[in-house]
Amino acid sequence: MNILDSKDSIEKIDRHHMLKSIEEFSGQLKRAEEIGQAIQLNPDLGKGITKIVCSGLGGSAIGADFIRSYLAYELPIPIFVNRHYRLPRFVDEQTLLVASSYSGDTEETLASLREGIERKTRILGISSGGELARQAQVHSFPLVQIPKGYSPRAAFGYSVAPLLVALSKIGFPSAYRPEEFKEAQNLLRTLSESRYGAEIRSEHNLAKQLARLCFKKYPIIYAGADYLDVVALRWRGQIEENAKALASHHILPEMNHNELVGWRNPEGLLKESVVFFLKDTSDHSRVRTRMNLTKSVIAPLAGKVVELFSEGKGLLARMFSLIYLGDWVSFYLAILYQVDPTPVEVIQRLKSELAKEPLG
Repeated sequence: MNILDSKDSIEKIDRHHMLKSIEEFSGQLKRAEEIGQAIQLNPDLGKGITKIVCSGLGGSAIGADFIRSYLAYELPIPIFVNRHYRLPRFVDEQTLLVASSYSGDTEETLASLREGIERKTRILGISSGGELARQAQVHSFPLVQIPKGYSPRAAFGYSVAPLLVALSKIGFPSAYRPEEFKEAQNLLRTLSESRYGAEIRSEHNLAKQLARLCFKKYPIIYAGADYLDVVALRWRGQIEENAKALASHHILPEMNHNELVGWRNPEGLLKESVVFFLKDTSDHSRVRTRMNLTKSVIAPLAGKVVELFSEGKGLLARMFSLIYLGDWVSFYLAILYQVDPTPVEVIQRLKSELAKEPLG
């Protein structure tokens, strides 16, 4: 029997229940929206700010990347995602610093938070607890408390929705569009129940089919810079963390100015690749042209080239539709490799080694 169509096989491999988290993502997005609606924020938190800096790593930073892309042409001020111990010099008292750490104990985020406190930035925290929650109490900055019990990457909805609602409460009303949330939740539920879920057999399940294409191949993901850059990043990260398989991604038009030239060697590796072009109706017209031309260049050199299109009317639904497909693909790829999607032992080992030399 096809392992992807065997409930027993999936359950034996998925010992920490990543499948459940993916299946219930539309519900998570709704609960996350409600958390954002419930939080009480002083409108003065956003008064006079000239930039937003979101500090986080891994699954705690991808939500900020999503918001940066989603609001790229909406907000009058820039959003910068900081993945480091230090903050850029431009971070000052007119900066809203969003400190995001699912566990609350990410050392890079806590280090940058300390700098933000010293520089008297406006601060908003997002965490399920840990030291970040304690710092929120000590320094009296608002904290979006999100549920415990998830892998950070599986809590994606909790890192996106509350912050969008929060931004709407402190002077950026266009950040939160309830009608788009409703559409996205309905679409994700439909995709799970009718098209990508484990109960849908492989011959009718695009996610399972794409996972099979990726099995023992090298996935390469390309997307346009407008809104889908974060989607390509999410695909890469999910394949790497869930399936424990290396992948890469790049963004157009930048890819046309460097990586395209690399599509010559090593020939053997290129023939073992599966290339995904992620597309959206809002892609810049010249980017659409570039994608088609790029496809014509690399198709003879790659093992397989696949075009995937976003679904939905609103931007939020369209972005989530492709992110959700990538989540399913990465899960099924993990099953094909027969690795539990949830544990990330090598990261935990790295953290244990780092803990032997505490951060000063």
